[in-house]
Amino acid sequence: MSEKIDIGIAKLPYSGSRGGSETSEGPEIMEQGGLLDILERMGCTVADSQTTTLTAEEETHYGTRHRFGLASRHLTDIVADQRKRGIFPIGLLANCNGLMGMLAGLQHSGPGWKPLKVGLVWIDAHGDINTPETSLSGMLGGMPVAVSTGLCLHRLRRECGLDPALPTKYVTMVGVRDTDPLEQEIIDRSNIEHINVDQVRRLTPAIDLEMERLATLTDLIYVHIDMDVLDPVEVPGHGLTVADGPSSIELGNALEMMFEHPSAAAFGIASYPWSRDPDGVSLKAVYNLIEGVIRGLKNRKA
Repeated sequence: MSEKIDIGIAKLPYSGSRGGSETSEGPEIMEQGGLLDILERMGCTVADSQTTTLTAEEETHYGTRHRFGLASRHLTDIVADQRKRGIFPIGLLANCNGLMGMLAGLQHSGPGWKPLKVGLVWIDAHGDINTPETSLSGMLGGMPVAVSTGLCLHRLRRECGLDPALPTKYVTMVGVRDTDPLEQEIIDRSNIEHINVDQVRRLTPAIDLEMERLATLTDLIYVHIDMDVLDPVEVPGHGLTVADGPSSIELGNALEMMFEHPSAAAFGIASYPWSRDPDGVSLKAVYNLIEGVIRGLKNRKA
């Protein structure tokens, strides 16, 4: 693919997390810290850049989780519109709760009224498939895969615009290596497939095989990354790092393989530790990952 690639940036600063600030500066910093120059250098045009905001009427609503659902619905609309206009969406997300809006946007990006079937490549050190019954912390941030696959919080999922939920066979987990006991039980009872860190480092055929498996089941594939999947050296300010993660270069090379597949329709990156990255180490890692995505898009055969 030699022609310029139209990129859409979809920013979701709302975190859905109780306690602390309702919004994060991370999405804005990821965009303005050098991303636009990188995309231009790599032969891309930023055709659209939008940040989700609540309307004046929505601002009168209360409840962190409810307000997050409202913001996510706007993300859904942004992503769906970008796809319909032939623009490739890159989601810059406060945290992994942005998953539902990204999936919903792709789900509703088709030409008709029927929702598209969307596959998920979930790249995270954690499964994030806890439910309120299994979670040890009670954090919504540990539940977005469970919400998206219809295991809990159905009203929130529908408020985000994601309906129907994804069957678990539409999900591939990459680099997951830290789960709670009851969360692992959920995974073991599911139809989720897995790619481990060693397979990422060695760029094994498992990556292509999983993309092909998802492509046979679904219409589009969304690839989502939580920064905590990386080697802790590259995300020293992240509070949930786990040992033995891939480097951003290694994972970027795996992303290049994934996005050579025509079904890979959008990319999202979450949980950039913006307030604890004084040397820009983690921001550089963000850009290494996005560069891998763009290389994959450019490698696609016309």
